[in-house]
Order: sequence, then C-alpha cells, then structure tokens
Amino acid sequence: MRALNLKIGRQLWGMRLQALAIGLVIASGVAIFIMSLSTYDSLFETRERYYRDHHFADVFADLKRAPLSLVQRIQAIPGVQTVQTRVISYVNLSLKDHSKPISAHLISLDSSASDELNQLYLRQGRFIEDMASTEVIVSEEFARAHRLSTGDTLSATINGHRKTLTLVGTGLSPEYIYQIAPGAMFPDYQSYGVLWMARAPLASAYDMQGAFNNVTLTLSKQANTQAVIDRLDTLLKPYGGQGAYARKDQLSNRFLSAELGQLKVMAHVFPIIFLGVATFLLNVVIRRLMALERQQIAVLKAFGYSSWALAVHYSKLVVLMVSLGTLLGIALGAWMGHAMSQLYMDIYSLPYMHYQLKPILIVWAVFISLGAAVIGTIMVVTRAAQQPPAQAMHGQTPTLYRATLIERLGLQNSLSQPTRMIFRHLERRPFKALLTVLGISMACAIMMVGGFQEGAINKMIEVHYTLSQREDFKVLYTEPSATTSLHSIKSLQGVQQIEGFRSVMAKVEFAHRHYTTALTGLEHNGDAGQHNMGLFRLLDQHLNPITSKTFNPLETLQTPAISATGVIITDHLAAWLHIKPGDMLTVYVLEGRRPTLQIPVIGTIKEYLGLNVYLPRHHLNRLLREGDVISGARLKVDSEHQAQLIQTLKGWPKIVSVTEQSSAIKAFYQTMDDTILFFTFITTLLGASIAFGVIYNSLRIALSERQHELASLRVLGFYKHEVAYILLGEHALLTLLAIPLGFLIGVGLCHYLAMQFASDLYRIPLVLDAQVYAFAALVVIGSSLLSALLIWRNLSQLDMVKALKANE
Repeated sequence: MRALNLKIGRQLWGMRLQALAIGLVIASGVAIFIMSLSTYDSLFETRERYYRDHHFADVFADLKRAPLSLVQRIQAIPGVQTVQTRVISYVNLSLKDHSKPISAHLISLDSSASDELNQLYLRQGRFIEDMASTEVIVSEEFARAHRLSTGDTLSATINGHRKTLTLVGTGLSPEYIYQIAPGAMFPDYQSYGVLWMARAPLASAYDMQGAFNNVTLTLSKQANTQAVIDRLDTLLKPYGGQGAYARKDQLSNRFLSAELGQLKVMAHVFPIIFLGVATFLLNVVIRRLMALERQQIAVLKAFGYSSWALAVHYSKLVVLMVSLGTLLGIALGAWMGHAMSQLYMDIYSLPYMHYQLKPILIVWAVFISLGAAVIGTIMVVTRAAQQPPAQAMHGQTPTLYRATLIERLGLQNSLSQPTRMIFRHLERRPFKALLTVLGISMACAIMMVGGFQEGAINKMIEVHYTLSQREDFKVLYTEPSATTSLHSIKSLQGVQQIEGFRSVMAKVEFAHRHYTTALTGLEHNGDAGQHNMGLFRLLDQHLNPITSKTFNPLETLQTPAISATGVIITDHLAAWLHIKPGDMLTVYVLEGRRPTLQIPVIGTIKEYLGLNVYLPRHHLNRLLREGDVISGARLKVDSEHQAQLIQTLKGWPKIVSVTEQSSAIKAFYQTMDDTILFFTFITTLLGASIAFGVIYNSLRIALSERQHELASLRVLGFYKHEVAYILLGEHALLTLLAIPLGFLIGVGLCHYLAMQFASDLYRIPLVLDAQVYAFAALVVIGSSLLSALLIWRNLSQLDMVKALKANE
C-alpha cells in the first residue's frame, strides 16, 4: 500500500489547482454552516445565561395604578414564584448641544437591586443611593451615542415638571436587549434611551407612593403561563390593566428570537447549495481521473492489487481533497462566526458574548462534507475498481458522431469551423453541459442574496416612511386629550400640517386565533389638502394610497360592501388570523373600560412592519365611549423652525414624547450598514468560490479530455488562439447560458428566504433591482476570466508530440 500512498501524493500535486477549487467550494459550505450555527449557539447561550443571571421575568404587565396590597393576591396565583412591582414613565429629555427630540423610559429601581427581577448589568459607575432624587443610571448605548459619562447631567420632564438628573452609572438590562422606543421598529440611540431612578422620588413625582403601574413575574417550571396571565389580567382589570404578556411576546426578546430563526434558516439553505455543487465537482473530477487512469488501474490489478485496495486508494484521494476544504471551512467559519457574534453583541446590547464552537458542530461538518464526497464518487470509484484488467487495458469507446441540429437545419455554412466544433461538442455532451450550467448558475444565485437584502430593506424604509407615514414629527400625549389641543400645536410657527390619531392596545381574535396589537383610529382626511390624503396613508396591495374620502376603501380593495365603519387590517395579520373581508373580528380593548367589540373586516392593506388594525377615529371614539379625543398627532414642519418647535413641545406637560422621523431613518441605516456589508462580503466571497470552482474544474477537465483533439488541430495548422477559442468559447457560451438561469434560481432563493424570514414584526419584500443582477453577473464573468487565464497558460504549454502519442 506504500506505493499507492506515494501515488496519491503525485496525483494531488498534479491536480493541485483542481483540488484547491473543489476545496474552496467545500470550505464555503462548511464555513457558512459553522458560522451560522456557532453564532446561533453563542447568541442563544449568551441570551439564556444573561436572562438567568439577571432574573429576566417570565410575565409582564402594565396598568394605570394599583396599590401595593395587590401584590399578595398576585403572589397567591398558582405558579407565581416572584413578583416585582415598579413605577415606569415615558419622559422627554434634554441634553446640552443636542437640539433633536429625545425620549426615554424612566424605570424605578428598588434599594434591593441584587434581589429584583430584570437586574441591571452595571457597566460603569455605581448604583443609585436609596433616597437620591436626582441620580440616574443610563443605558450604555444611549450614553455612548451622546458621549455621556458619570457626573454628567441631563434634564427630564417628569409629570410636567423639569428636573435635572445626574448620571452616576451606565448599564444594560435583559429587558432592553433590543432597545427601541414605543411604536418604533429600529433602535435610535440618539433619540431614545432607558434611565433607572430610585423608586421613592419617582413614585412621589407620579403620586405612586404605595402603588405601582408595572408588574413582572417569574413562574415555577410547572406553571401554566397562559393560566397565570389570565388570572393576572382579571386582578389588574379594575386598575387599568393593559393586558399581561409572556416573555416570548416581550418586544426585545421577540426581535432577538426572530434573528435566531434567521440564522437557522441560513444554516440549512446555503450549505445544501455549496455541498451539492461540491458533490457534482467531485463526481466529474473523479470520473475523468478514472477514465485517464484506465490502463494504470489494469496494470495495478494485473500486479495483484485487489479491487478493494484500488477503491480505498481512490477514496483516500477524495477524502484528502475534502479534508482540505473541510479544515479550511472550519477555520473560516469559526472566524466569521466570532466576527458575527461580536456584531450581534453590539446590535443587541448584550453585556458580553461567549462565543462557542461546539465540538458536535465540527463533527457534523466533517460528517456532512464526507457524506457529500461519498455520494459524489462512490459509484464512479466502485465501477472503476471492479473493472476487469483486460477490459481496462483497452481505451474508451470512441464517441458516436452524428449530424448536429445546426447541420440538419443547414446553418453550418453561416458559422466558422471552430464555432461549429463548439456547438457539435455541446450537443454530443448535453448532460455534462447542463451540469456545468447548473453549477455556475448556483454561484450567480448566491451572489444575488446579499444584494437582495439591501434592496429589500431600502424598500421597507421607502414604503413605511415615505409612502405611508410621511410626517416629520410624531407627538404622543400623556393621556388621551381633546382634539382641540391640535389647534394649539397648529398655531406654532413652522407647523404646515397636523393630523391627530387615537391608538389603544387590543387583542384581536378570529375563531381560535388571536394577536395583540395597536387599534389605531385615523382621521378621514386629516388636515390634508385637496390633492393628498394626509400624513398617514393606507396602501393597497400594489402600494397605492387608498383615496376614499369616507375612509371606506371598498372599491379600491374590491371587497363586499359591508360597513363603512369596519376595520382594515394588515394583509399579514389577515393571513395570521385566517380572516377575510366580510368576517367579524372580535376586539378585546385592553385600556379604559376594556370593552369587547365585534367589528367587520372591510379590507386588507400592505405593510411591511408590524401587524396593525385601522378604523376611522371618530368611530373608535364612539366604540370606546370617550368623546372626541386623540392619543397624539403627526406633524409636517418647515425645516427652518424644527429646532424651535422641538424645544417648545418638550416643555408642554401634556406631551410625553416627540420623535423625529429622519433621525429614526438615519439611526436605522447606521445600524444596518455593518450587518449588510458583512453579509454582502460573505456572499460575494462564497459565491465567487463556487463560480471559480465550477468553471475552472470544467475547463481543466475539458482540456484533459480534449488534449488529443486540440493537439491534432494544432498539427493541422490551427493557430493557438483558434484552439483556445474552441475550448474557452465553449465555456464562455455555457457561462452566458448559466447567468439567466442563475437569475431565475436567485429569484426563487430570495423569495424562499423572504418567506422564511417573515414574521409578525416585519416582512421582507422581494426587491431585485438592476444592480443586483449586474453584480451577480459580473462576479461570475470575473471568475470565468480568471479561470480562462489559468487555462491559457496550459494551452500555451501544450506538447503536441506528446499529446499525439496519447492512447486516446
């Protein structure tokens, strides 16, 4: 066996570039497998450890005001383990040298901080002293965005009173891993933060001594979470309870869970593509190697080597090539996984990230890559090893030549002789050509995924902030206020357009399916002019504004005319509930008198963010029996007066927050740039590896198969460039055929990923502009040119005499 082992070394060196190309494809599949699952494991384990060590609650509930005596009744609910009450408020902040609006959640912090739920991870400074009325701890991201450090001060409007607060520390909380403002979908650390303050002064400011407006629970392992939530809702209902919810529905946790789900999808989809291509390449390479070494195999068998020994020999060759790619893929995947984990630590405000590459992942990576190798080569190796020596001594049966389709159509005179050779060879080897086209098209498809995500996100922003929510500022009131308050805001200098809205939390239900979301009442046409439909516009399935002045979009949506006072819901919510226009929606309002309503669905709209329910504001006011009131307003403001307007509104006691749309968009793009660039880099690198691996191996195999033919043509007088045209022109044609097929596969792959990534939080639209197609095509063409340059060197060194002596 020592002689065969030496032979393996010579074979690997002789086909080193082919082995490297195959190894790169395998390395790409293994790397994305390792990267995705190791990042998933690291993120999941870090989250679970963070939740456990800092006592993240299992159940959460907001309410208006309840006495502390209610805690004993909550504690008595079967399954409840720990109860923590808090005082929470939403406030406006002001910072020196920062004119933009800033809002924050101000959360009470008990003196027994080490025993409470949702504990802070103190990054810098110290905890608050028990009775300190001006000390606060600030979320680390907010402090970093504003370059705050211990000892700095900021001003907050607390229950209508301006108060100067001193920062004594920065920290992180498991409750705000994904730190976003109410109603927002993306973090904006410049405009929103979280502050923790001693309970006594905060309770005093809101008349909450001996009371609370937020409660969190931990449950025993045997507890029925839904049963606890139902009992808790019953207890809190008289005190303005807004509906309890479980940890899985907590907003920050939901975003992180959605990201974990996307990592799992990546770990399953991409390795299948890469390893499938690797299987094809190994099959082609080993099949050709067996054909070239037919006589060597016969001689070895004549000298006494068994079929088993030869099968093991060639299997070792395959395993060595696969092992090279697997080891490289494990190393590359670990590096990318560590980099991605650090990226997620910053995006999701985690205090640490324990990156871990579990041994079982390495075992699975080796097992899967070797499995691909076995599937791709076992039949070829077995058939070659079992071939009788006498039969193997003969050369391969010559190809049976027939007239091609071009010749049967009489078109051969319109083509040059080398061009006819290209079409003749392709038609006589159609299956091989098809596999080559398929492999190249896979590379093109993968290249489209990175560009697809960037375009999809841009489309989401355009639809949400440009077509639908067109305001410059959104103002929220401390409590529902009369619509006459809009006159005071409209009178301010710079306000061009104003539009009120009413929003309440509600649980919507159809049959046995339900979902908790915002029930939003919109103006008929707001303060809009004659030629537009206000600052907030509902969009139909084609993203066109619904223009009915009576807020009854029946004609636009082509739904049965049931009621002009029904609700319109997001199309994804309709799919979630399995409801259609004409069905009655049950609505459990979670605020105020908490009525239960039966409202018909009159149509669906298109939204990419959230699942929402809309109806006319005056109708919502009537259903809630509350008069003509609003929760807030949307403003269109002259840019020259925006800074002055912000300062004015932040000083009004009834206004709890002012948010600026442009700031939210800018912060989102800053957050997404790193992730998009990183993912685009990975897909470009891996897609290029597939393209190079397929094209180079195809060219190298074609050269080895056709050496005799090409050398004969050179002897007959063909120039070197004509011979190169025959070989390289064939693969250029295959590449050009593969690119459109790659586009089709890429569209299908992007569509599949968009469906898999869809959730109640957001949906990713399928947006593929010309740049996506162009970039994918350019990478494939670039890989083809590089492969052609490497093969050109071999053509230049073609030994015609040696080639003509070949047994082929």
